Amino acid sequence: MAAVLRGSRYLVGRCCRHVDFALVSTRSMASKTQVGFIGLGNMGNPMAKNLLKHGYPLIATDVFPESCKEVQELGAQIVDNPAEVADKADRIITMLPSSPNVIDVYTGPNGILKKVKKGSLLIDSSTIDPSVSKEMAAAAEKMGAVFMDAPVSGGVGAASSGKLTFMVGGAEEEFTAAKELLSCMGANVVYCGQVGTGQAAKICNNMLLAIGMIGTSETMNLGIRLGLDPKLLAKILNMSSGRCWSSDTYNPVPGVMEGVPSGNNYQGGFGTQLMAKDLGLAQNTATNTKTPIPLGSLAHQMYRMMCARGYANKDFSSVFQFLREEEGQ
Repeated sequence: MAAVLRGSRYLVGRCCRHVDFALVSTRSMASKTQVGFIGLGNMGNPMAKNLLKHGYPLIATDVFPESCKEVQELGAQIVDNPAEVADKADRIITMLPSSPNVIDVYTGPNGILKKVKKGSLLIDSSTIDPSVSKEMAAAAEKMGAVFMDAPVSGGVGAASSGKLTFMVGGAEEEFTAAKELLSCMGANVVYCGQVGTGQAAKICNNMLLAIGMIGTSETMNLGIRLGLDPKLLAKILNMSSGRCWSSDTYNPVPGVMEGVPSGNNYQGGFGTQLMAKDLGLAQNTATNTKTPIPLGSLAHQMYRMMCARGYANKDFSSVFQFLREEEGQ
């Protein structure tokens, strides 16, 4: 796709200078040109499938070749590394586990920026440190590309149904182009501000989610010990002021709800290890900004302890089971 430079100006990260950046004039709501996708794990796989369902030809890769099988069977072209993706597509989405993974995929020996085309739109949906998003944006800018951070909320279920929420940070002039793709995978696509603000919103959301899940688990456990039926207690909570997402949509007590990880031995969903990672990001940013987060810090400690006790690969709602085992039940 030919890139046409426009004399727009914007600020990247913490830079105070104005810079020119490339906009692809042919990025329109009707365009169905090739899209690159890197990272086909629990979240990336269903996201990529939804792009295919919307008619976008896909160029994909993953560090684990077996993860590519499903999208390949649906018509995606599989290549060996991120650089090859960048060589074939000028709109690329990445969905990766952590900051080091993102740095490697973008700037490593076989990274996107080795072969990125000028005017390319690079959208990272990983949950990482906002400072890393800013670094990647600056590196992409040097190559004439545009980087946006667009982390998600909603988990595997929302990824499969195309109902994710995307929190987008980057040049506002590029938001429409990003939204075209993200709307194929999500029900809500929200512009948050410049690069890094999407990550900031995601980190804040997940800190509250962890605190809420721990509070719901403690509450349910106390009620059960006091003789209340867990389904009855959940019903009361959900018609009262204590109602929250962890109580009415993702209840952590086995048998209270169907279709949630607690009803499947805490398999699937959002892993404890990933929650611990996100809480670590919240802790780091809170330290850097000198922001007190006493409950966030306690939640981080609890999820780290769970990882050390064998809960790393279980859904984060398994904190209820962890509490029960801690008291010897």
